[in-house]
Amino acid sequence: MPIHFNRFLSAAIISSGLILSACVSTGVNDTKTVAKPLNNNDYYEADYEGRIYVFDDTNTYLTFLEVGETAYRKVFIGAGPHGKTLVFGLTKEDKKKTSGIASMDMYHGKLTGADPFYGEVQTDGRIYVFNSWQDLISFKQVGEAVYRLTQIGAGPNGKTIVYVLNKSNKKQRPLALISQFKKIHSIK
Repeated sequence: MPIHFNRFLSAAIISSGLILSACVSTGVNDTKTVAKPLNNNDYYEADYEGRIYVFDDTNTYLTFLEVGETAYRKVFIGAGPHGKTLVFGLTKEDKKKTSGIASMDMYHGKLTGADPFYGEVQTDGRIYVFNSWQDLISFKQVGEAVYRLTQIGAGPNGKTIVYVLNKSNKKQRPLALISQFKKIHSIK
């Protein structure tokens, strides 16, 4: 056989082997290695009975608000500000994880909020509502919302709602944020 045919045959065998191995590597067994995206598009924090509860799942958070506890949680006694206990409310899927839990990573600054973002921080009888992760971080650092729209007694159980704003949106009524809050809390 001519030399150029042998080279062509060798190249064809190598190419088919690479294609075959590429097909095998995308098989069913590899689905276990595909990482589930972190839930960093929402964040909830509630200062309740001397503990700080943190959530990255709306349903887990709402269940907590209803019954005052979570079915699954990771508890860190004295690890919060001023020696408060931190309680991370978990979904059933997260209960066996030791890492990669969005609420824990977000609380500890290892993960930022996505865009779009929704967040709530309940403290001192008020519910602070955010549509920006950076606004939430600034609020937690300062302890107050510089720009805000406050609705006294308009929240669940007569709580005051504070819609947190920033320099770029301070003159606009946050209609989408108000609507999202009402939808989450089933308020008409």
